[in-house]
Amino acid sequence: MTLHVTNTLTGEKEPFEPRDPDDVSLYYCGLTVSDPPHLGHARSWVHVDVMHRWLEYLGYSVRHVENFTDVNEKIVARVGEDGDSEADVARNYIERTLADMRALNLRRAEVYPRVSEHVPEIIDLVETLIEKGYAYESNGSVYFDVTAFEEYGELSNQDLEEIESQGDPDERTEKHNPADFALWKAGGVDPDAVREHSDREVWERPPEGQTWDSPWGEGRPGWHIECSAMSTTHLGETLDLHVGGRDLVFPHHENEIAQSEAATGQRFARYWLHCELFQMDEEKMSSSLGNFVTVSEAVDRWGTNVLRTFLTAGSYNSAQVYSEAAIDEAGQRWERLERAHERAVAALDSPDARTNAEDDDLRTVVDDARETFREAMNDDFNTRKAQSALLEAASALNSHCQDRETYDYRGLRRGVETLEELGEVLGLSFTGDTDGEAALAGDVVELVLEVREAEREAGNYERADELRDELEALGIEVQDTDEGPTYRLP
Repeated sequence: MTLHVTNTLTGEKEPFEPRDPDDVSLYYCGLTVSDPPHLGHARSWVHVDVMHRWLEYLGYSVRHVENFTDVNEKIVARVGEDGDSEADVARNYIERTLADMRALNLRRAEVYPRVSEHVPEIIDLVETLIEKGYAYESNGSVYFDVTAFEEYGELSNQDLEEIESQGDPDERTEKHNPADFALWKAGGVDPDAVREHSDREVWERPPEGQTWDSPWGEGRPGWHIECSAMSTTHLGETLDLHVGGRDLVFPHHENEIAQSEAATGQRFARYWLHCELFQMDEEKMSSSLGNFVTVSEAVDRWGTNVLRTFLTAGSYNSAQVYSEAAIDEAGQRWERLERAHERAVAALDSPDARTNAEDDDLRTVVDDARETFREAMNDDFNTRKAQSALLEAASALNSHCQDRETYDYRGLRRGVETLEELGEVLGLSFTGDTDGEAALAGDVVELVLEVREAEREAGNYERADELRDELEALGIEVQDTDEGPTYRLP
């Protein structure tokens, strides 16, 4: 069975056929870096990571690009709390996000483009849309004319006449059509938008955020044009896979298609895949709602393997609800896999593993598990069924080790390789106690930082600096904040 994916654009499960038979371009709409990453973000990250891994397993070279939105009113609202400028706030959260990505054992993207680095490309794209008659300038802002793009609404299955006004209410007098959307906004961030996303009760003067010069005057890029500019800059005019959260279908992805295809005359993405939202108490887990568990908290509490087992227990396009009971159950499944692997490795490396001992049942179950795993992953990245296949192989290995005095060497080896090889696709690590080692290293660093704080309180600043230097010599980055020191392991 070849890989099939569910394409949101057509609503059909289709055979996956990239433009290049050897290479796949994958773009994922990344975070607006204004808050700590939470498990809702982690769920999408992990599933995109599994897609990346499976495509590589199938033999493709994967060009994976994931952006950081570092220009946004939500970021401006954090100025003075998490940094002295919009750029400082964004940098702090990008640093934290990258650390959380590494903690979740994610494959690195080819590049993580940032909006602030691609303003020239954004301006060029907007100019092209104006030249081609798809956009117009109004009072220093530029808007996309949705009536000029005949296919507008196809991704979200909406008729143009039924689409309500997009953007801020104050834009309506500037636009030809209420559904037109901003490509470039004149001036800085609206103070009301900053207040809306801030916890502060009183602002003497809300910051306006960074602005850039353009043919239409000082301003900032619109949200949707950013991803079109970043994705086409790094992956070309047509992407193979465009992935994002279900909540981005409209307006973000609908607008990406319109502006990208209007500018290039080419199909923007061959396949659109959307991750279902992660819920907590019947609501979307969201930074704005405050109902979230951060990635760093979750990794510290449960470890990477347990979290990845939990997050891949459902497929990317199925609903998932946060509950500690469900994570604890995932912990039990990971423990079954880990114990089966440890037990099988011990038997495999024992003198009781024989070349002339055969267990047909073990070999059959392991081979069937491999085939089931492959079928599941080729069926729209069905991680739920794939994980079940690994558990079947683990059960067979346990039974073999428990019931026999001599072991089937070839059968055990095949079983161990199956857990390691296919577990790697789900991002699970059977080789080494990485979670335990990370936790122990973290405990040691925190102990050193406590000693350092005690030295500082006692006025022994030279010794405190020496401790910090010693940690940094080991590759451990230490940063002093108002809440106390933080660190990042290498």
